[in-house]
Amino acid sequence: MTTPANRSYDRTWEEIEAMLDEAVIKMNQWKEWFEQCKDEDDKDGMKEAARNHKALQGVVKTLRWTLGEEGVNDPLN
Repeated sequence: MTTPANRSYDRTWEEIEAMLDEAVIKMNQWKEWFEQCKDEDDKDGMKEAARNHKALQGVVKTLRWTLGEEGVNDPLN
């Protein structure tokens, strides 16, 4: 049986929006890194960049869902 996490629920909407902005920036940086690695035929770099870009897509979708952005479906679907 898992013990529930102790959550404070004290994040402001501004903090969540700032997290979203930062996640979008990092996601775009990984996309640029992927393209650079692709140009250099760096397959290991491409894999790392693609993995991190994909992970951040999930973070971005979850934060947009949390903020109630229209058109964003449940991030688990």
